[in-house]
Amino acid sequence: MVFDVTKLKGADISTEFCGVKLQSPFVLSSGPLSYAAEGLIRAHQAGAGAVVTKTIRLSAAINPVNHIAKINGDSLINCEKWADSKAEVWFEREIPLAKAAGAVVIASVGHTLPEAEALVKDCEKAGADFIELVSYTEDTLIPMLRAAKERVSIPVICKLSGNWPDPVGTARKCLEIGADAISAIDSLGPTLKIDIRNARPTMFSKDGYGWLSGGAIRPISLRINSEIARNGCRNLIGIGGVTCAEDAVEYLMVGAGVIGLHSIAILKGVEYFSKLCKDTAILLDQLGYHSISSAVGVALPNFPKQERMARLEFHYQPDSAPRCSNCGRCVAACSYDARSLDFPVMKVDQDLCRSCGLCVSVCPTGALTATIVDVQGLPHDMQEGDDEHAG
Repeated sequence: MVFDVTKLKGADISTEFCGVKLQSPFVLSSGPLSYAAEGLIRAHQAGAGAVVTKTIRLSAAINPVNHIAKINGDSLINCEKWADSKAEVWFEREIPLAKAAGAVVIASVGHTLPEAEALVKDCEKAGADFIELVSYTEDTLIPMLRAAKERVSIPVICKLSGNWPDPVGTARKCLEIGADAISAIDSLGPTLKIDIRNARPTMFSKDGYGWLSGGAIRPISLRINSEIARNGCRNLIGIGGVTCAEDAVEYLMVGAGVIGLHSIAILKGVEYFSKLCKDTAILLDQLGYHSISSAVGVALPNFPKQERMARLEFHYQPDSAPRCSNCGRCVAACSYDARSLDFPVMKVDQDLCRSCGLCVSVCPTGALTATIVDVQGLPHDMQEGDDEHAG
């Protein structure tokens, strides 16, 4: 069944990226679900605005057994390689079939200069709307970019790794040379997971290591994406750890106009794109944003210039919506024993409280909130942008 993004309630989540119209800001990034046309089409029909092929190389990959495993509830470790089918199959079948089904296709090409020289033009001839270049090293990506720009007329995206010493600097170089867009970040690693029942690494790579993706890498990716956006990148695909609409809006607010995801679609099924589309449209509307473009980058002017010294003034609503559930998480989370709850009465010892804010962060219903109050005589900044966004 094809999900109709145009019938969503809330904000308009259709968008445009490098002149190409997308039905939603969500992109199926490169990975197991994009193994062939069938996977790309399923994601498109579930609401993905664009789909990225597995990374196409001159030789097909052969993967070891046990090359993907779950970590916690929203993350994965994997030692999977690139596409396990020949390049010709992508040009003759997978890309044309996905395009015929209406998908916007991003052809992932890696990982070396000879491969970029040999493959990008055939990707364009097959119907790809974009090229995404993937490399193991920064030094290789730049010549790959030059080669691709000489050979194709479609937009070229450079995918960056959070493992590199300076991905923000690399993004700047790529844009100066002519990259049309940046995608960040790739999975992080190497990482390790142990199978405790068999006392061995879970992955069967040559060293037992794998690469981390999913919710665990989101804070790292958000930081890198925010810095790339603050350095002037206007066409940015934020990738890493999106699991819900709130995560997606974070990426939009730090400057990513398009949002890539894969791990959560593996864990919950590719149809999860439909839920993300629905929830994001509603959430954006609730926050006062009526389109994707109106939310992109709104957090960037509000980054602090220095530490702010202040205190928190707490507000507690036990009876009116949102109601307190009497879960006690705020009390349990207080490292300083400053908070007590004898429902419906909550007390805070201001002499013990350090205004860390964790109690508010763990409240599941939103019944506990806080206002930042500047303390006279202490340095402070962020005088602008303190108020909540009103739309």
